[in-house]
Amino acid sequence: MALVPTPPNSQAAFGSTLFDFEERTGNWSSIDDRVMGGVSASSMVIENGVAVFSGTVSLDFGGGFASVRTLPARHDLSGLEGVVLELRGDGHRYGFRLRTDDRFDGVSWMASFPTEPGRRLTVVLPFAAFRPTLRGRVVSEAGPFDPAAVQSFGFLIGDRQAGEFRLEIDRIAGWNRPSDDHLPPQDAGRRPAGSGGG
Repeated sequence: MALVPTPPNSQAAFGSTLFDFEERTGNWSSIDDRVMGGVSASSMVIENGVAVFSGTVSLDFGGGFASVRTLPARHDLSGLEGVVLELRGDGHRYGFRLRTDDRFDGVSWMASFPTEPGRRLTVVLPFAAFRPTLRGRVVSEAGPFDPAAVQSFGFLIGDRQAGEFRLEIDRIAGWNRPSDDHLPPQDAGRRPAGSGGG
């Protein structure tokens, strides 16, 4: 994973835009710990052309996570090496998830990333950084990730990060690895490294 400050009004594009949220959020829906008896709550809405994933995480009744995801639809991401997120966070750590089947409670491929309060960031997530997870645990027998079979995208906040949260997403795009001489100075010579999450 690479985390790079984004200059104001940056037009840098790493690849084809998957979501820019200029007009609508698309078919995103909330799936929170209420499905297992918790009381966390979240939503995804548009504010001035920016998608806002926000809500409250509660640890009551064994809960502790909130998430949103798109409805299943085929997204062929072959030819890409990952995804890039342009966003503004709140200091919490989040997960970005990809699903390669249309099951409600199936395996998702996730990479997690930190945020900084109020700072706009570009987050690069190579597909190699994604780990197969199910109900917060890594699934070792999931097989390789197939970017041509992506069915949905999602965001998650968990890891017992109780309280209010707000993640503003400007854009989700495809990504391919640039040569070192095109990387910012702090990233030159460094390969992105990812972290899984639950």
